[in-house]
Amino acid sequence: SPTSMLFRNLLAMETEELIRAQPMDAVVLIGGCDKTVPAQMMAAAVSEVPVILEVTGPMITNSWQGERLGACTDCRRMWAKYRAGDIGESEVSAVEGALATTSGTCMVMGTASTMACMAEALGLMLPGGATPPSPTGARLRHATETGRWAAELAHNPVTPSQILDRAGFLNAIRVLAAIGGSTNAIVHLLAVARRAKVDITLRDFDLVAAQTPLLLDLKPSGSGYMEDFDQAGGLPTLMKELAPLLDLEH
Repeated sequence: SPTSMLFRNLLAMETEELIRAQPMDAVVLIGGCDKTVPAQMMAAAVSEVPVILEVTGPMITNSWQGERLGACTDCRRMWAKYRAGDIGESEVSAVEGALATTSGTCMVMGTASTMACMAEALGLMLPGGATPPSPTGARLRHATETGRWAAELAHNPVTPSQILDRAGFLNAIRVLAAIGGSTNAIVHLLAVARRAKVDITLRDFDLVAAQTPLLLDLKPSGSGYMEDFDQAGGLPTLMKELAPLLDLEH
């Protein structure tokens, strides 16, 4: 298995066919981890009915011996300490129990949270949906509002193909650079763009990133977690900060 893109593509095709096969006037796609959200975005790009994405949201961090921990960056770090003999069997077991203690995806800016941000930046998700942690009331309220909008779109249809254009993808790429997102997003955004018949290349990523400041200090490249980003205002706040660099006519 040289790549897991095979399974992402299979999921994209399955989602596309399920949307086509069911007598629905609008669809809410609920995803979470690394491959599910990009697969759903690929399916949404060719959907003939309105589609809104909703994600499960990141987990909330915990602590071990006074040290804040979160999956999945810290689990790799602590496992490396265990293999090096710096912590023992009982300690690594305690760490395992503190790494993932709520529902949700990894609480760092890994692929899951990055693609949630991409979905929001592209307009496939209602504003403020990428960051609320899974077990919070904010996540529940956002999910409820997503359902209401799906019902509204059933009466006044707007399909993803009507909003996915080159300007929107360039905005998303700029957001990707600003959040210090997962490099996997490059692979996934290119795939979504191809499905949407939008001309985006690696050169675009290079040019946009060279002109965009890094605004977040989140793991794995920084020190914070997704709940910190959410408490600071989430993606709407970040995009407002980026406004001078974004295509606001999109």
